[in-house]
Amino acid sequence: MPLTELKQARNRSVGSKQTKKAIEKGTALKVYIARDAETHVTTPLIDMCKDKGIEIVYIDEMRTLGEACGIQVGAASAAIVSV
Repeated sequence: MPLTELKQARNRSVGSKQTKKAIEKGTALKVYIARDAETHVTTPLIDMCKDKGIEIVYIDEMRTLGEACGIQVGAASAAIVSV
């Protein structure tokens, strides 16, 4: 299951703003994007990942991604980050 690694990650960012910051800082190792999130939120993140060569994992639902991150609301994106 693609979310196992995210669930077990010690360091992660949750949400589009935090994920964007991690990509910009160069600390994002892998980015997770919810397919049902609004495209104006996810497209910039996808473009940044492609430019920087960061692996993208697509998840079908925001709810599922939020649960994997331990929050009770949906998340458009999340990332495993290095410290």
